[in-house]
Amino acid sequence: MSSASTILMIRPVNFAYNEEAAISNSFMDKMARKRHPQPLALKEFDQFSDLLKINGLEVVIIQDTPIPHTPDSIFPNNWIMTDASGSVYVFPMEAENRRLERRADILAELKTRFDVKQIFDLSFFEQEGKFLEGTGSMVLDRDHQIAYACLSPRTNPEVLQYFCKLSGYKPLTFNAVDLNNTPIYHTNVLMCLSKSFAVICLDAIPNARERMAIVSMLEETNKDIVEINYHQLLHFAGNMLQLRNTNNEDLLVLSEQAYKSLSGDQLNRLQRYCRPVFSPLYTIENTGGGSARCMIAEVFLPHKQAMS
Repeated sequence: MSSASTILMIRPVNFAYNEEAAISNSFMDKMARKRHPQPLALKEFDQFSDLLKINGLEVVIIQDTPIPHTPDSIFPNNWIMTDASGSVYVFPMEAENRRLERRADILAELKTRFDVKQIFDLSFFEQEGKFLEGTGSMVLDRDHQIAYACLSPRTNPEVLQYFCKLSGYKPLTFNAVDLNNTPIYHTNVLMCLSKSFAVICLDAIPNARERMAIVSMLEETNKDIVEINYHQLLHFAGNMLQLRNTNNEDLLVLSEQAYKSLSGDQLNRLQRYCRPVFSPLYTIENTGGGSARCMIAEVFLPHKQAMS
């Protein structure tokens, strides 16, 4: 099962520019540190989550807590990941204030709704200064068990290997940089995978051998490769996610900014496989340096059977 129908989202109470995260995230607008984005971010969140519900997705919304202050809690996919076997993975994160996003009550809530068989907690790697920020650091081909990962301060190869040993995935690592030759902080801002296609900014991968290895693997796994350029990357066109609604319709979830950056030809190709669903997320994108995909933690866990 490569596309989820159930997703987890965290409704923000004090969303703000995160100085700690900005050290390695060049997508954040430094001017945003002077603003008070919470009211607009909350409006964007509610509009986005309502849109996903209207389009037939099961959305589990958890309210964030004001204490401790977690300015980036709106991006839960960096600390939690699930799979259909009943496993939950909890990940080590670079920014110390982001580690506070990991909440036992959220795990407990999942256990009440879903069949959780085991929890693998990788957060101990933080003591060694090594990080792997969930499905931000990794873009997973769940059908072929491949973990694509661009290496960065937030994506450590040793932690990736550890995750792959636990989960059965095979790692495919590479280096990716922005126009200033700075490592791109998360793989999921330059790459989106579905069962049938891959959206990727190949221009961001300077090493020809690494670039060819990715293209070869995508072709080998029968992906239609839709290339995006740096301009589209900066407008979060790589930060999309395919989901499947309750009518078994494939949806491509993205922000309005990302949607508007795509060309007519790119949209036509993507619409062969799924229907775009987009919402304005400008405040969240500018302040947090993440977009639609970052706001969604897919839930692949089996639902608990109702007692008869």
